[in-house]
Amino acid sequence: MTDIAPVAVDGRVADVAAAALWADAADAPLVVRRLAAPPPERRWTVLSTPGREGVVFASLGADGAGHVTGHVDLIAVDPAAQGRGIGRALVGAAEEWMRAHGAAESRFAGNPPCYAWPGIDVRYTPAACLAERLGYEQYRVAWNMTAGLPARYDEAEHEADLVKLAAAGVTVAAAADRARIVAFVREQWNDKWAWEAEQASGLHYASRDGAERDGEILGFAAWGARPLWFGPMGTAEAARGLGVGRVLLRRCLAEQAAAGQTSTQIGWVGPLRFYSRAVGARAERVFWLYRRPLD
Repeated sequence: MTDIAPVAVDGRVADVAAAALWADAADAPLVVRRLAAPPPERRWTVLSTPGREGVVFASLGADGAGHVTGHVDLIAVDPAAQGRGIGRALVGAAEEWMRAHGAAESRFAGNPPCYAWPGIDVRYTPAACLAERLGYEQYRVAWNMTAGLPARYDEAEHEADLVKLAAAGVTVAAAADRARIVAFVREQWNDKWAWEAEQASGLHYASRDGAERDGEILGFAAWGARPLWFGPMGTAEAARGLGVGRVLLRRCLAEQAAAGQTSTQIGWVGPLRFYSRAVGARAERVFWLYRRPLD
């Protein structure tokens, strides 16, 4: 199939994504819009068949050694058109675009800070089969946790956390001066988290009052940078052990519940125990990450 070409992101692209991605149908259009507005320095494209039966989002990133990597960010084929080799053709076209832009490797893996999923959700079995059939190797497993909203947690523990923070001169609030919080995130962690904090629907932070450390930011939590999901979140080393993370997490989830969400995904989770204990989250979505060299 040689007539796959770049297209503008429009309603038809979102419709195909919603139709094909049955486990993400509700937020697929939001994800499409998110991928279409990445950081300004990102190189990316959307390729489609002439009738929009299939679409693929591809972008460029870098590995830990600074080498250019290509990413298949989202691939979707209308259910009515599946079984015709469109998925294979879309991946091939995406790989050609990656090669033309200097990528030495292609990945079915999220390209932070602007990504759809960490990798291929194991429930999308045909996508995993396609990747393996095309010579991709599975190199990592990632998972999300799901928290019901309103969040379930120990009210006594939460009150104790608030008392502990107050005793330490720590206050928590929604970010009015977002630029200041973003600068803190960039300094403490990295540019990727800073971009997510800047783009987030909700951003909360903790700071220490007092004469000697007036306004010192100690931690942050965000939601909605990846539509409808929680994260990222971080606590400065000096404030760990005070309960800052639990309080900020619960504030964000309360805001998501107020926005009408009945659950949230905590993406690309590391500390399972923390989220399980803090808000009753459960490990639920599993993703396989794939890669292969581009010869």
